[in-house]
Amino acid sequence: QRQHPQLLARQPPTDNDQNQRQFLLNDETPCPHDGHLLYTLSALQILAIAGKLNDPRLDKPAIAAFISSLQNEDGSFSGDEWGEVDTRFSYCALSSLALLGCLPLPNDDKDEEGNDGCDDKHKEAIKPVIDIKKAVSYILSCRNFDGGFGSIPGAESHAGQVFCCIGALSIAHSLHLLNDENNDTDPKNTHGGNASPGGRAGADLLSWWLAERQCDSGGLNGRPEKQADVCYSWWILSALSIMG
Repeated sequence: QRQHPQLLARQPPTDNDQNQRQFLLNDETPCPHDGHLLYTLSALQILAIAGKLNDPRLDKPAIAAFISSLQNEDGSFSGDEWGEVDTRFSYCALSSLALLGCLPLPNDDKDEEGNDGCDDKHKEAIKPVIDIKKAVSYILSCRNFDGGFGSIPGAESHAGQVFCCIGALSIAHSLHLLNDENNDTDPKNTHGGNASPGGRAGADLLSWWLAERQCDSGGLNGRPEKQADVCYSWWILSALSIMG
């Protein structure tokens, strides 16, 4: 896997780095706040940057079980126990499991090398983790007639949600489904979404919608008729880069 040159060239850990790691892995003073997928992913990303994902204090099976408990019957994910559903949480769930080394793959849970997506140490404890096929199906049900993705089926297309959905599909090895002419993810419209584009139009239409977000200033907006914001430059250019 490619690593950013700035990460490869980072300086040796400082005392402050050690303090940050200790805070994230503190097993003596439990965090008083409710667990949430957004912050679970952020914590794992920080630990990955710090090279501490294999710290023995990191209870991977417990984290995987927490994520698994938040998947709903339709494949979506709630952010926490209170039940809000959003495609952001689908991205957080899949990204977190990938960082932990325990994300099942959609093709019979095996990749081209015969691996099932879980590292050997925790394989028995956390398999199966989530229904990856349902997760992918739900994400695709949030695609709209304009090619974009919303937070839930039928919701307005938004650049931030597009990044989350495209990122999640990529992590799940399912980007090809954007252009799958035989992909009928929700034939009975059980998710209540809009009719989505199929066949070759999928990725091209989405790319067109993303390109249309550029404003006269050169900046990018998140939705039609909105002002440019540099955060959308990140979401949009990242999504286009993932799609190649």
